Amino acid sequence: MKVRGLAKRYGDVRAVGGIDLDIRQGEVFAILGPNGAGKSTTVEILEGYRTRDAGEVSVLGTDPGRPTRAWRARLGIVLQTANDAAELTVRETVRHFATYYPDPRDPDEVIARVGLEEKAGSRIRQLSGGQRRRVDVALGIIGRPELIFLDEPTTGFDPEARRRFWELIDSLAHDGTTILLTTHYLDEAEALADRVAVIARGRIAAEGEPATLGGRAAAKATVAWAEDGVRRTVKTDEPTRTVAELSRRFDGEIPELTVTRPTLEDIYLDLVQGATHE
Repeated sequence: MKVRGLAKRYGDVRAVGGIDLDIRQGEVFAILGPNGAGKSTTVEILEGYRTRDAGEVSVLGTDPGRPTRAWRARLGIVLQTANDAAELTVRETVRHFATYYPDPRDPDEVIARVGLEEKAGSRIRQLSGGQRRRVDVALGIIGRPELIFLDEPTTGFDPEARRRFWELIDSLAHDGTTILLTTHYLDEAEALADRVAVIARGRIAAEGEPATLGGRAAAKATVAWAEDGVRRTVKTDEPTRTVAELSRRFDGEIPELTVTRPTLEDIYLDLVQGATHE
């Protein structure tokens, strides 16, 4: 996927103001950003559901502004909200959607992969919110897509279901499927994404691997410990040296020692707040 100078306005409001992206085949790429930052508009343009005002976009070698039926068959899309046929069972729904594609996955295999084996005969209206979300994911992958768009895919999932979904994404990526993910769960982005981009005010505020985004890997570490009944902290570029000095001071065991670096959430908040104050 290649994007250059992508722009979109709604009247006087600039939703997207010149975005460049390169997403490699088989990569899990996460787009992060606050509500109203432009990420949903960007993804909808890439999906072919919204027109752009400017820029060049190529998705699987095709301009999504001129989509074809064959091109759409190569995509899997899991929207943030979806309407479903409430009276159909899970199995009936997945089998029905399988008929839309030239080379679908086996419906029962897909149902198992999203963890709905025990609910395969249940009507959609009988499912919980998290279970309906899993149906959405099943419909997104039934066509054996080369590229999957996942918009807040684990909303409503319990922790066990989220972990199973992460395993599913890992397996799809291992098979060579390209995945574009939008999520508000930063731990999800860190667990799944090869690279992430933070969008703020319609522009890319930072892009890179989760571990190095925004200079994270080079940021000072915080060493904290307890001394004389007081919690003490120091920020340093040399945490190992600091811990060694403390170890000598305390004759080996340092009370309540912790060594931390900025989390992805810390970096994300700094990037978003910095863009807001520009």
